[in-house]
Amino acid sequence: MTKFSPLAVAAVALLATENAHAFTGPKPRASMSVVGALRMADYPTSHTDVEWTPSIKTGERDEILGPITDYCTDLKSVVRRKTRTVECGPIKFGSEHPIVRQTMATTNTADVEQSIEQIMRCADKGFDLVRITVQGRREADAAMRIREGLFKKGYDIPLCADMHFQPKVALLVAEAVEKIRINPGNFADGRKDFEEKVYESEAEYVQEREYLFSAMVPLVEKCKQLNRAMRIGTNHGSLSSRVLSFYGDTPRGMVESALEFADICRSQDYHNFVFSMKASNPLVMVQSYRLLAAEMDRLKWDYPLHLGVTEAGEGEDGRMKSAIGIGTLLADGIGDTIRVSLTEDPEFEYEPCNRLAEMAEGRLAVNPGAGARQEATKPYTDTRDITTFARRKGKVLEKSEEESVDASGFLNQDGSVVTIVTPEMFAKENIPYLYAGLGCKTAVGMPFKDIATSDSIFMRTVPPTSDTDARTALRRLSEVSVGLIAPAEELEKDPLPNAVALMNLEDAIAKNGQLPVGAIRLAVTINGDEDDESLKQIKDLDPAMIFLNIAPHISTLHASRRVFEILKSEDIQTTVIHHYETTTVGSDDLALEIGTRVGSLLTDGLGDGVMVEDVSGKDAFTLDFLRKLSFSLLQGCRMRSTKTEFVSCPSCGRTLFDLQETTAKITESTGHLPGVTVAVMGCIVNGPGEMADADFGYVGTIPGKIDLYYGKEVVRKSVPEEDAVDELVDLIKEYGMWKEKEEAEEEETLVAA
Repeated sequence: MTKFSPLAVAAVALLATENAHAFTGPKPRASMSVVGALRMADYPTSHTDVEWTPSIKTGERDEILGPITDYCTDLKSVVRRKTRTVECGPIKFGSEHPIVRQTMATTNTADVEQSIEQIMRCADKGFDLVRITVQGRREADAAMRIREGLFKKGYDIPLCADMHFQPKVALLVAEAVEKIRINPGNFADGRKDFEEKVYESEAEYVQEREYLFSAMVPLVEKCKQLNRAMRIGTNHGSLSSRVLSFYGDTPRGMVESALEFADICRSQDYHNFVFSMKASNPLVMVQSYRLLAAEMDRLKWDYPLHLGVTEAGEGEDGRMKSAIGIGTLLADGIGDTIRVSLTEDPEFEYEPCNRLAEMAEGRLAVNPGAGARQEATKPYTDTRDITTFARRKGKVLEKSEEESVDASGFLNQDGSVVTIVTPEMFAKENIPYLYAGLGCKTAVGMPFKDIATSDSIFMRTVPPTSDTDARTALRRLSEVSVGLIAPAEELEKDPLPNAVALMNLEDAIAKNGQLPVGAIRLAVTINGDEDDESLKQIKDLDPAMIFLNIAPHISTLHASRRVFEILKSEDIQTTVIHHYETTTVGSDDLALEIGTRVGSLLTDGLGDGVMVEDVSGKDAFTLDFLRKLSFSLLQGCRMRSTKTEFVSCPSCGRTLFDLQETTAKITESTGHLPGVTVAVMGCIVNGPGEMADADFGYVGTIPGKIDLYYGKEVVRKSVPEEDAVDELVDLIKEYGMWKEKEEAEEEETLVAA
């Protein structure tokens, strides 16, 4: 067990006092005798002299600093977490400055001219900073020429060198660029000596700090001398074997790894750094950042945070995963610089990156509209535990022998998708396309549920009994356990057999949940502005589902959290469907919007499904698109898997094959395998380390050669690139996770019977 002397405890207390004044003016000066006694020398020259953060495992941190409390500035309104300012050339990171938008070059850094051209395009697009990969001395030399070339062309956009495994090269490139990114998992802590050792005690674990200190201090001194910024960037998938042995593959391990490197920086009085806690799993990413923010809060540290979901992928899925992770944190005022990592050219990262930043800035309480909505939200006590994750699972429906349809299929225990349909979709000629849009398989025009079929549909207007084609289509859907949901007042006008009647909570209470003729289940809609007593009455009503559609005059995030707190306190286990209305007309924007606004609740386990409604009046989205986007949201929140999950790195100068083309080929061949995760990594740095969540990995090793992984184990080495996709398919078959693609039904059979 590590022991902390009274001197170390006093140091923590002094640091807390100093940081308490970080935003109110100059820090008070301790007496020279106290500073001298604490430091023993100007700066520690040995790891034994560093004032390491007290151990979390032994309980000393809790004993000295008290328990973890808040992870953000205010749980009831959106206020940016207060940070110091970190300088990076002409830009500044921190809460007193706009959110910094950044990207990463995909060129070979050694190709100076090509790199300069791409960086200029990124700067012209609007990015504030560009990261470049630096594998060795050749790339470090090229970085200097890139920097000089950009200056000559009138571009002062700062550059960040991405460093792995090379402490000495980091010293060289610090002469050229404004910022250095180090990965604690492999900068010094990834050496081979650590790979096989098991660390069973605190003493064994901390003994290795001697090497970390000696490897890290020269770079810290160089960055301090040149006023360079640094990012201590931990990645979930590339934690060192030392950290994995002691803390496991966990958010706690990510945080402790970063704190250790920050302790070395602080020991040299170097504070011009930011943190990041990236993961390809948005839930792990969110929990890691929150845990780090909470630890910094009790340590009285104020360093900025760089946000990103690593290897998010491409298209709507990549944007969705990024919005879920980045948007969730920004919604609580956490984050000072962001990057959306897409398997696309870096210029295409700007729009989603900028949009997320704009949405975050628009939700701040300092904005009159946002502040008024947050203020108007009724008070509640937030009991979420950010040190762990537990999903609230709404109760599933059970089949009743008294009902002619199987209501158990109206919802899915892993997450439900409800799709809104309109009267014109039931026209005879449109019915086949309605089935297709809902994701049904069909045989001679008859619908059947598939893995990604909408669980239920919602109709604001019910087709009349006289419309036999529409009523037949509805009957056939209900016979395969698709729920038919409609407003109770519509069902009272013209009953629909086996329907789910939707009432607002006030009406449901007044009617004591009495159903219209023909309806078999009750659903209630709430807007988050109901009083506590009204919400508590949901328990007696016992509806099949709750639709949560937050009133426009209150905060969606905070009002939703309040509702779930009341449901939790009353042990109300009814399934909750987030009803999200949008006026957005762009598909990418909608992915970012629902990823941020609904994903920020689902990442806390608050909610059991989603219904997206286009209220723009422009019919901007097809039925099929909204359904697929809804399923992407659930999969991105690690709820319901309906297709292959791809962990795809965004490419950089290390990439050894055409990443976009290869990813497209792999997606085409393997994209129909729900429950399977495939990682596509351009080089050994981003794999196997950063594909921690993947079942199978496709990793570049040398030009033209691919290694294939099962988990983190190489099972096929040096496969020729032209054969690698077929070999990957064979590997998936070998491990029993393959299924053949189902052939689409011929168009001529899609006729309504």
